[in-house]
Amino acid sequence: MADLTIGYAAMLEQFGPQEVVGYTALAEEHGFSGCMAADHFQPWVPAQGQAAFVWNVLTAVGERTRGDLGPGVTCPSFRFHPALVAQAAATLEAMYPGRSWLGVGSGEALNEHVVGGYWPEAGERSLRMFEAIEVIKKLFDASLAGKDVKHAGRFFTMESARLWTMPQAAPPILVATAGPINAKKTGRFADGIITVGAPLEKIGGLFDRFAEGAREAGKDPDTMLKVLQVHLSWAPTDAEALANAVTEWPNGGMKFPKADIRSPHDFAQLASLVRPEDFEGRMVISSDPDVHRAHVQRYADLGFDRIYLHNVGRNQKEWIEVFGQEVLPKLHR
Repeated sequence: MADLTIGYAAMLEQFGPQEVVGYTALAEEHGFSGCMAADHFQPWVPAQGQAAFVWNVLTAVGERTRGDLGPGVTCPSFRFHPALVAQAAATLEAMYPGRSWLGVGSGEALNEHVVGGYWPEAGERSLRMFEAIEVIKKLFDASLAGKDVKHAGRFFTMESARLWTMPQAAPPILVATAGPINAKKTGRFADGIITVGAPLEKIGGLFDRFAEGAREAGKDPDTMLKVLQVHLSWAPTDAEALANAVTEWPNGGMKFPKADIRSPHDFAQLASLVRPEDFEGRMVISSDPDVHRAHVQRYADLGFDRIYLHNVGRNQKEWIEVFGQEVLPKLHR
């Protein structure tokens, strides 16, 4: 089991690339370790206003920081062929050895529909993701051995190829999931699991299924990475924290699946229906740093290795400074 680290969740949906790099560097100065940034082609709602290319931003973050960094998450099965995702991940790790990881997910129409084509149901999207992981692992393994490899599967074809730029060791592949079936497959086929804040009993069930799958594959689940992203809203007053949640991150109050919604403008229409009470039980909204500390500590006690915090407001600098002083030093395994 790795030591606990608390990282910065950089929101490319909310801030421009230079802002994100600056905030991530500032976060490291105040005790945060590492950065996760999701691969978005569009923001959730137009008001968020940004969607920079995650690989460019992570490269710049790598130059300014010393912690871990990873796309958390990217989809390797619609906009990108998995071979391209493998190349991007291998290059990032070659540039920053021992620091990067590859987080993958099954995709959301918001980002993936831009290339057109049929948008499948959730089951097929998961099948595509796990086949993409197979392709990526094939490329990593063959390239490290100095060999070409090919693939002919249900969803993907790859002619004989290798990655000519490879690090000494391939980056770990983590799968983002919140469901028990995919959690078990993640244990079998990936190197770690990513999930989001949820009731502890639900996450405990995910961990059980993840461990079951890992053991079936002959792996020790206790040595595999368990990563959590926590959305929260902190501001100097409770009223400001609530206003930030409602205006800046209304998707956090949407109690329904979002993977089939294609447009930020459609999201905005749905967001107009979100009320303050919709965030209850889904996200901590408070001006008290100790309330947030206690919430994050519960997840640390559950066994996560890395927890990345996302404050949903625009008040990033103030939040980083307050949490660096009043929250991070009090968190422990």
